[in-house]
Amino acid sequence: MQFDDFYATINPFGRYQKAKYFLICLTYMFPPIMVYTWSFTAATPSFECLPSTDDMRHNSIPSESQCRQYKSQLSVSECQQCFRWSNTSDEPMRTCTNFAFSRTYYQSTLVEEWVMVCDRTSLKSFVQIVFFFGYMVGSLVFGILSDKFGRRPIMGVSFVVITLAAFMCALAPNRKLGFEISYAFFVLGRFLLACATRGVALTGFVIGAEIVGPKQRLFTGIVIEYFFAGGELILLALAYLIRTWRLLNIALAILSIPFLFFYLILPESPRWLLSKGHYDHAERILRRIASQNKRHFDPDAYERLVVGERKRKLSGPHVAHGLWSIFRSKVMIIIGINMSFQWFVQNLVFYGVSQNTGRWLSNPYVAFAAGALVEIVAYFIVHLVLDRWGRKLTFCGFVFFFGIIAYLVVPIQMFMVKDGQAQVVVMFVINVILKFLASGSYAIIYIYANELFPTQGRNTCMGVCSMVARFGAIIGTLSNDLLARAWIHFPIVFFGTTSLIAVAFATICPETANRPLPQTSEDVELVGLTWPCRQSKSSTHNGINGHAYGDEDAMLKEQLNKNGII
Repeated sequence: MQFDDFYATINPFGRYQKAKYFLICLTYMFPPIMVYTWSFTAATPSFECLPSTDDMRHNSIPSESQCRQYKSQLSVSECQQCFRWSNTSDEPMRTCTNFAFSRTYYQSTLVEEWVMVCDRTSLKSFVQIVFFFGYMVGSLVFGILSDKFGRRPIMGVSFVVITLAAFMCALAPNRKLGFEISYAFFVLGRFLLACATRGVALTGFVIGAEIVGPKQRLFTGIVIEYFFAGGELILLALAYLIRTWRLLNIALAILSIPFLFFYLILPESPRWLLSKGHYDHAERILRRIASQNKRHFDPDAYERLVVGERKRKLSGPHVAHGLWSIFRSKVMIIIGINMSFQWFVQNLVFYGVSQNTGRWLSNPYVAFAAGALVEIVAYFIVHLVLDRWGRKLTFCGFVFFFGIIAYLVVPIQMFMVKDGQAQVVVMFVINVILKFLASGSYAIIYIYANELFPTQGRNTCMGVCSMVARFGAIIGTLSNDLLARAWIHFPIVFFGTTSLIAVAFATICPETANRPLPQTSEDVELVGLTWPCRQSKSSTHNGINGHAYGDEDAMLKEQLNKNGII
């Protein structure tokens, strides 16, 4: 007997699962709040150079020709904001040292506090690089720890670290400490915040998928994304009401305190407990589930499940867990590398596009709200079609159309009147569609990868994918800064190109819709891969074991029967 067969007897989505899943969804609102806080606390308001009282000669704004001649690596607007020219001498332009910041949308930001503009913008970029590095470290470390020690304790530890790091970010910047010490503590706080955020996001997503049955995995995988977008809207409301960076950080740090008690009410995954051999603990949880769902717990059926799990563990010469589970077979290696690349591309695209939403409209709060609402619509559409079309086809469709539509930017810029009303409207529509497609594929890749990896190493493998994905986020961020200097729409074309490459590799992976979650790497090996270039005329050949792809479930059960597992 397999776990999903037994789980169906006690109701895989009854009162117990619904209550626990709702709590998990609440925790999933917290990561976006902490991640996107930077968009408001470190926003760069409009600014201008103030006249210098020390040298009144260097107070003229350089002309466009002077900027192109002496500061060709900068845009004209940036040159005129950051440098001043002398009308009475041949001395070169001087860097502005005193600035006036606009109060239209923000009362104070960290950019103003530490003057992170012009030649000091690298200070702001460094914080983001360290933050994404923390994402990488947290994804790997918390993923491994979650597979080793359990989902529940790692989520508990993650919330403790988040609370401490949030208060560090709120209180560390202090003029009495000096810039160097304040900056160092703040960067450390952002690093810890990123690490712990991944612990909550990855572990919460995995628990949500593991406490329900196969038919509910789509529901749990998508609905939790609604709460993610809801967290963005909560942040937006707080940022709109609190316009100073320090008070906003303090408010968010206080908001994290109630989540410290979630450890007492969050569940451990019975699926993980069985995979680790904690059969007594798993039985207690499963009996509690049956009781709250008002179902009968069959001890004989559970005993058969335990016997099957023990035989499964003894069926091979050794059992690899965690990170090593992906190296047990060629199929697992290919899936692991492929999913890591897919996550890399999706983070490159999602963060690259999302960080440009501020350019849609002049008001940053309205632009942020528009981006969040587009995400919600994308998740809703994915929810409607993902079971009908399957994970693989839907994912490939979203990514493929993103690549195609991204290339439409080129003819729009070539053949339409530059900055004309028609071009502005068309580009706004293109940006909204790209945000929609990037959000949809970003949500699907979580569900798809979660269903491809086995329970014995699921969190670790997801952590590795998420770690690799952070390189995509960093490159996406740098692309918006560096490639845009060559051509403002160059990043979009770059994102489209990588998306089309990703589609080609995504076709290798098998479909996972409505299939049992694999417990071990052997389960993944039995399902195999799909190779379009090697398919038979009937287009149903599997390419690994020569079985019909449409009969994979029957093949899996047949093989498990032969091994005495069921």
